[in-house]
Amino acid sequence: MNIHGQRVILRAIEEGDLPQLHAWANDPELWQHLGGWRFASNLESTKTWFKGLGHDANNHRYAIVSKDEGALIGTANIVNIDMKNGNAFHGMMLGAEATRGKGYARDAVMATMRYAFDELRLNRLDGDIIEYNIASYKLYVGKCGWKEEGRQRGWHFRQGRHWDRIIVGVTQDDYRELLAETDYWAAP
Repeated sequence: MNIHGQRVILRAIEEGDLPQLHAWANDPELWQHLGGWRFASNLESTKTWFKGLGHDANNHRYAIVSKDEGALIGTANIVNIDMKNGNAFHGMMLGAEATRGKGYARDAVMATMRYAFDELRLNRLDGDIIEYNIASYKLYVGKCGWKEEGRQRGWHFRQGRHWDRIIVGVTQDDYRELLAETDYWAAP
């Protein structure tokens, strides 16, 4: 099942995506802005990761494809899904630098929230941002209705020093409030 935004489609990750995903996984500039610790990986490890995707109902990972060009531009996820409590963790990245700042990220987050809240019937999504990733903070907290819920001081080690991990979250009510304010899904 594809998830449609206004500008992007979130679809299953396909084997044909692996060369690009492998290149992004080994791009140190890209990973400076994302949580987690990355090591160089070979294509075989990317293939092994891919083979495990279809067997895990609690972790959904998607390719972000631009509707305009049909090109793979990034990935999004809804992981650690807890159906009992109605929550999950969300992360996203745009791998192609030329696609950043053009509204694709906002649309991917909005499509993810719509799917999480309207289809999965989750109550909240959690996320985190490295403190120097101002663009992600402005996207989630400034444009997509997420709230800063706390900080873990000195969590990430990047660029020779420690940076705070900003904990963010959005509830179904926050999302509905954002829609009432912006009418995001109205036909353009």
